[in-house]
Amino acid sequence: MRSRAHLPVRILGEAAKYLLISLLVLYGLDWGVFEARRMSGGGMGSVPVDQFLATPLKGNKAEYDYLGTANESCARSLFPQYAKSAWNAPCWWLTHHQASWQ
Repeated sequence: MRSRAHLPVRILGEAAKYLLISLLVLYGLDWGVFEARRMSGGGMGSVPVDQFLATPLKGNKAEYDYLGTANESCARSLFPQYAKSAWNAPCWWLTHHQASWQ
């Protein structure tokens, strides 16, 4: 007979298991839609991103230089996808984070 103290742990374990399964299924569907779009020529996009260079100086200081704006490729999907020999951030995320640090 199990005590009542183990019940919340078991419920949290079951919830975590079903959440993980749901995320894996969602990623699989997202990947399938992305690949179908990419094969037809519409899975990738580009977003203009501001580029900055951080140069370390003496005394634990840093100098930040603006390098300009460049178009960065992105995946039209919910999750990051691997295409063109690199991981591409989703376009919805890249439009909200338009600064790139080097």
